[in-house]
Amino acid sequence: MYKTHFGLKINPFNLTADPAFLYLTEDHREALAGLVYAIHARKGFVVLTSEAGMGKTTLLATVLQRFQGQIHSSLILNPALTPNEFFETALLDFGITDIPSSKALRLALLQQMLLRMRREGRFAVLFVDEAHKLSSELLEEVRLLSNFEEADQKLLQVVLCGQKELAATLDRPELWQLKQRVALRLEIQPLHDAAVAGYIQHRWTKAGGTLPTPFREDAVERIARASSGIPRVINVICDNALTSGFADGASAITANYVVKVCRELRLGEHFTLAPMAQTSFPAGPQQLAVDGPILRTLDRYDPAKRPVTGLSRWFRKPMIHIATTENV
Repeated sequence: MYKTHFGLKINPFNLTADPAFLYLTEDHREALAGLVYAIHARKGFVVLTSEAGMGKTTLLATVLQRFQGQIHSSLILNPALTPNEFFETALLDFGITDIPSSKALRLALLQQMLLRMRREGRFAVLFVDEAHKLSSELLEEVRLLSNFEEADQKLLQVVLCGQKELAATLDRPELWQLKQRVALRLEIQPLHDAAVAGYIQHRWTKAGGTLPTPFREDAVERIARASSGIPRVINVICDNALTSGFADGASAITANYVVKVCRELRLGEHFTLAPMAQTSFPAGPQQLAVDGPILRTLDRYDPAKRPVTGLSRWFRKPMIHIATTENV
């Protein structure tokens, strides 16, 4: 609706999980590196958690895109299933269409597929989004899938991706065996205020904007406060504020537009037009360079604790084809 008015090619604040718009904060970059590392090293189980709306699904889509022909995957987006339905859904997404009713035969088909992937040098990965909705019974069934292995490596990689409740779920006594199998835990925190400004500018540029965003400094501060640094909420606020600005023929989005949108969306009782402390926001995106901060969570894989971890150096190798700050 407002693309032509603001000089854009596409909508910069869509809610779809588009890897082209992935904004690499330090946490997102670390999570992406961890997912790629765990799959490439055939680590077995990986857990990725964050608040809702932090871009976990976009990270999964990015991993699938970057591995391209190297990976054979099954992606379960709605795990609110019975164990039987879950297993059938996973097999179907792996491309196994002639599914027998017998569980033993289903496991045999899965094993044959995993061994074939191993011979072809490809990675078989089961991605489970919204994994915090999995029951203990179903998580135990998922754990048993890790029994598919050879002497030196796991045949099936499992990525459990969910909200923070997933961490508490894995702490249940009955899931102790699954918890033991988790090779890597990754977590994404909300964006800090300065990163919100960079996030907005990043998406604006990716959408074809050749100039700085029309969001005034006071508007960005309001967005940061209302969204609590959650990208999905930032997108909703920005999209609605731009629509309102377009309707008024405005060239700039001020705090008044953001306040109006937040009231309509009921995002907080504290939104008034009272004076606010001034905060300086960088004009450009706050992306991290390839030689940026050390991957904190993954430091433990470097026994010498060198300033740049072994995983960091591995992650920068061209063969991984992971998007850097210039092409994400």
